[in-house]
Amino acid sequence: MVERLVPDGLWELFQDVAPSAPQRPQGGGRRRCDDRAVLAAIVFVATSGCTWRQLPPVFGASWQTVHRRFTDWSAGRVWAKLHRVLLDQLGSNGEVDWSRCAIDSISIRAVKGPLTGPNPTDRGKKGSKIHVICDRSGLPISVGISAANLHDSQALVPLMRGIPPIRSRRGPRRRRPARLCADKGYDFDHLRNWLRRRQIVPRIARRGVETSGRLGRHRWVVERTLSWLGGCRRLHRRYERKAEHFLAFVGIASALICYRRTTN
Repeated sequence: MVERLVPDGLWELFQDVAPSAPQRPQGGGRRRCDDRAVLAAIVFVATSGCTWRQLPPVFGASWQTVHRRFTDWSAGRVWAKLHRVLLDQLGSNGEVDWSRCAIDSISIRAVKGPLTGPNPTDRGKKGSKIHVICDRSGLPISVGISAANLHDSQALVPLMRGIPPIRSRRGPRRRRPARLCADKGYDFDHLRNWLRRRQIVPRIARRGVETSGRLGRHRWVVERTLSWLGGCRRLHRRYERKAEHFLAFVGIASALICYRRTTN
């Protein structure tokens, strides 16, 4: 199961971004659990949606050990680094299409923790949002989380600034698309002007002018990307008290999407 959840290619990339195991100068101590088995257990939690306590013993590590390693790697931003390495690999192969990007978000119910708020689409129950910018083919190139009552328009600038400089097949690294597609929730002049100042053509539907179907032929890719993220069942509801842990699962899901593209 470990090799199926963490193939050799993914494991080699993970070793490049993961911190080295701590060494005891005096020697002794307990034997450290295999990092690949722990990573497989974390991927199993992310994809199956089970709790930490429900981890099967097949991974050879207790759930306390797996959770502790997950916390340490999240604090070191390992998942964001892995996502960026995979984007660089795809970009160097010319598989990141910068001609058009799309932005959207999805709301989920949250149990507790910061970055939660009353969800206007769920009768005011506490929830969080996952924000995504994807390229023309649906690759998530920038992700973020917020409270469910945050307006989508307020996430556009931080998400655009969060796009990492990604390698290209020719020329320097790139982090700005040619145009950005968005629905009517982003229909504000200051956002259009902000994009134009960065030489990005805004393609944002106007309230009361354009129908959603006209722009939908370009925006369906981000809806599909959100559906891909939903393949990680841990993102169906937020159980994490700390926001960085929930963002870590979003990063894991994004990295898995990018890795599947590299193997196709």
